[in-house]
Amino acid sequence: MRIALFITCVNDTLYPDTGRAVVRLLERLGHEVVFPEAQTCCGQMHYNTGYRRDAQRLAVRFVTTFAGTGADAVLAPSASCAAMIRDNYPRLAEEGSRLARATAELAPRVHDLSELLVDVLGVTDVGAYFPHTVTYHPTCHGLRLLGLGDRPYRLLREVRGLELKELPGAEECCGFGGTFAVKNPDVSAAMGSDKARGIASTGAEVVCAVDNSCLMHIGGTLRRERAGVKTVHLAEILASTEQEPARV
Repeated sequence: MRIALFITCVNDTLYPDTGRAVVRLLERLGHEVVFPEAQTCCGQMHYNTGYRRDAQRLAVRFVTTFAGTGADAVLAPSASCAAMIRDNYPRLAEEGSRLARATAELAPRVHDLSELLVDVLGVTDVGAYFPHTVTYHPTCHGLRLLGLGDRPYRLLREVRGLELKELPGAEECCGFGGTFAVKNPDVSAAMGSDKARGIASTGAEVVCAVDNSCLMHIGGTLRRERAGVKTVHLAEILASTEQEPARV
């Protein structure tokens, strides 16, 4: 399958290892990964803060860029950005507009990593090896907007050497929420501390998720509280093998 990678702003600027892991994983599974260099932001920050016209311009750029790749699917290693495209682009597009038509054609082919692997590629055992104890944080956009359900757990349970720990209060928000953390720093910090305590109580070495933005918030809290728990994106665990282990 030909898969176009939408790297997303946070991954591109702060977590490039996640993008590299996605490419290694998909190529190991025998798929072609293409990277359209004209891609930019999906517009989520603009949409969430009320800059609708700017968000529309970015939506047009996204659909134009990715429609031209000839890819069978578009992968966004961020549930938050995948949800922006699938859930909010239709709200930005005026009825009958070019953006509405392009979104209707492209958005169903935009997937989070766990959706792509389980639903589209039909695989849960990706040949990964990760000899660590891991707990999983289901991020709000993955859980509530994309409805990822048990897909990430099914993938993690097939990883050799990995011991999966149940996270207390897993469905509670970590307190990041993009601009929520900026507008409500005290509440955000308190929610982050609750999440960090839950993670530390599992005894896991690693907490993983499908959104590096949430892991950034959680990781900062874990470091301040000296919890000794690392944060790793799901893609990096699934890309890890005995020959090329993920750095933890």
